[in-house]
Amino acid sequence: MIKPYVRQIEEMRHYERTAVRGTGSSVPSLYDWAGGIEAFERLTETFYEQVLKDDLIGPLFAHMDPGHPRYVAMWLAEVFGGPSRYTDERGGYHHMLVQHLGKGITEPQRRRWVNLLMDAADVVGLPTDPEFRAAFASYIEWGTRLAFANSQPGARPPQQAPVPRWGWGVAPPYSPTS
Repeated sequence: MIKPYVRQIEEMRHYERTAVRGTGSSVPSLYDWAGGIEAFERLTETFYEQVLKDDLIGPLFAHMDPGHPRYVAMWLAEVFGGPSRYTDERGGYHHMLVQHLGKGITEPQRRRWVNLLMDAADVVGLPTDPEFRAAFASYIEWGTRLAFANSQPGARPPQQAPVPRWGWGVAPPYSPTS
């Protein structure tokens, strides 16, 4: 249709809108790729519904603050490249660290936490591309292993550190049109 107006059309692409939001950089943050804070809030709400029903880790969260799922969503959002709300509103790394000190988390509890979170990611429709899921799972494994270590009796982790910022690692987002 545009041939009368443009000579020698070598390539033309038509793009469809996606759920990805962001500042327009060529590689979106994991936060943007996942769908922003709304995606992380859906994730943590669904996740903690299952946690409370779980015999193994449910007791660890039996008396959690009703805002806990939202706070964890804020943490994950910040870690994956979103706004620094957890740092600004909750105290950042130190506050997260204090939540785990002395809890004595067991390896089976850590593993169940990971499994339930990964299941919740499927239920709420977080992106399923291998690149996103590899980066997401990498942080979840890393973070839960630190929480496990920091929760042990006598643990002496650093009291101050920045909130980690997790990226794509070695595999940026996949686009079948690239």
